[in-house]
Amino acid sequence: MSADTPDDRNNAPAEARRPGLAGGLRLLFSLRADKSLARIGLMSLAFSAMFAAIAVRLVMMGAGADGRSDTSRAVSTETTGIRPDILDRNGEVLATDVRSVSVFAEPRNIIDKDEAVELLTAVLPDLDATELRNKLGTKRGFVWVKREITPRQQAEVHRLGIPGVGFVPENKRVYPNGPAAAHVLGFANIDNVGIAGIEKYIDSQGLGDLVGLGFAQTSTDLKPVQLSIDLRVQHALRDELLKGIEKYRAIAAAGAVMDVNTGEMIALVSLPDFDPSNPVDAHDKDRINRMNVGVYEMGSTFKALTIAMALDSGKANINSTYSTAGGMMRFGRQVIKEYHGTGRTLTVPEVFLHSSNMGSIKMALAVGVEGHKAFLKKMMQLDRMTTELPESAAPIVPQRWGEINTATIAFGHGLAVAPLQAIAAVGALVNGGYLITPTFLKRSEAEAKANAPMVIKPETSEAMRFVMRINGEKGSARKADVPGYFVGGKTGTAEKVINGRYAKNKNFTTFTAVVPSDKPRYLFLAIYDEPKGYVESGGYSTAAWNAGITTGKVIERVAPLLGLPPRFDPPEHPFPTMARLGAWGTR
Repeated sequence: MSADTPDDRNNAPAEARRPGLAGGLRLLFSLRADKSLARIGLMSLAFSAMFAAIAVRLVMMGAGADGRSDTSRAVSTETTGIRPDILDRNGEVLATDVRSVSVFAEPRNIIDKDEAVELLTAVLPDLDATELRNKLGTKRGFVWVKREITPRQQAEVHRLGIPGVGFVPENKRVYPNGPAAAHVLGFANIDNVGIAGIEKYIDSQGLGDLVGLGFAQTSTDLKPVQLSIDLRVQHALRDELLKGIEKYRAIAAAGAVMDVNTGEMIALVSLPDFDPSNPVDAHDKDRINRMNVGVYEMGSTFKALTIAMALDSGKANINSTYSTAGGMMRFGRQVIKEYHGTGRTLTVPEVFLHSSNMGSIKMALAVGVEGHKAFLKKMMQLDRMTTELPESAAPIVPQRWGEINTATIAFGHGLAVAPLQAIAAVGALVNGGYLITPTFLKRSEAEAKANAPMVIKPETSEAMRFVMRINGEKGSARKADVPGYFVGGKTGTAEKVINGRYAKNKNFTTFTAVVPSDKPRYLFLAIYDEPKGYVESGGYSTAAWNAGITTGKVIERVAPLLGLPPRFDPPEHPFPTMARLGAWGTR
């Protein structure tokens, strides 16, 4: 076929006339001499584009693979990350980030290092001149001069005009309510990393990954963490415990309020505490969280578990009786005595009311050593309890558990547990039998009970509410019986173990109360470490005279805040099964 003529090519479609790359080059080099200027211009354009690409690449290599300078990369690595706000159950801010400014230096860009040190230490007098000189004497591209300076300090440093010294914005964690809920919140360090409490828990949930991957640039990009804590209740509990420490001259105190149906911790206090915004003394040994890091013998409050075990196992019923004649029991060389001896036969409610050691021991021995261990394990008293708080302590359990151990543990000695796990067990005794692991995050009752095993029968739970209410009316819990709230409770006084021996003059006192006892909503706990007697107590330092009084004051203050109005007419038929069985106290 003959070649196309010029006219044929001009009449061809545009796609057919457009040359490819190879064709374009051939066309370029086949131009006639009169088109030489166009050819030179086209080649110049091509070389210019090539050199521009090389130049851009060199700039990127100088700045780093990501296009940032050494300083900007160092700043992004060294500066603090953002954290989500922490809120109480009502939306009140417990922890948040604020913007602050820090000073940095680029040592290799500072010409006169001695002058820089002299000038900087003049406006920032708390800097160590030798340490700063050593920092500036390196060949590093980035060093911190001082973190978190004030606006006034920033202005003074800026006026110095030192080349190689600059500022970078950072995030500083603040806790606007001071020490309120300190042991729950924990704190974050200067790099905004969670060190303890909920702050450390937040980091364990992958917050660092979110920030590091660029998914969160400001705190508003992160969903707030809402706790179960009620700031109002927290304040009231702390206030009453502080007053109690002063009045009873105790060396420490602690307390909690828990929703027995959800396991939510409404308040938790451990004193002495600290300010999370300035936690300089947070690691002092006397500032531990006594609710879940300290382990203690809980005294007679443990008798509630012993009675529940006996009733639930069928080894006792609400009308069973136990002789306390003689006022003592002997186990080899060990002698266990009654504290409030009656010298007569007691019913199960009376064993609880009079806090009888002998009655409790006989119930536990009827169940047996192995049955006793199995029940306490089921009630989460023999293993470390895990909550959102990273800090927790394992209970101190006898290495060899024999009959004497069952006897002493039955009335609250010989087994040391964290108070938080003790109230979890008591919560199960009164909420219908569900063992709910406490939580510091807000949740519903349905969510709580989805994974909560039933550890005792509902009728056993009713029996425990019944005996606790009797104690609130007639026994050692009377001092916490706030009118209109149908309070039930139990005192516990344990001699402290010091150097392996029980100290007769040093008590650890506890008081546990349930409100209201007919349809429980909240469990209250107050603890004092080494309270002293006073004039009104007749010199006694037992739980009713300190922890019991404090609990009553807390209930009176916070019950209305928790939506519990007083009922001045007692509930009708609050314990129907106990009435049907003709239990002591219902006749």
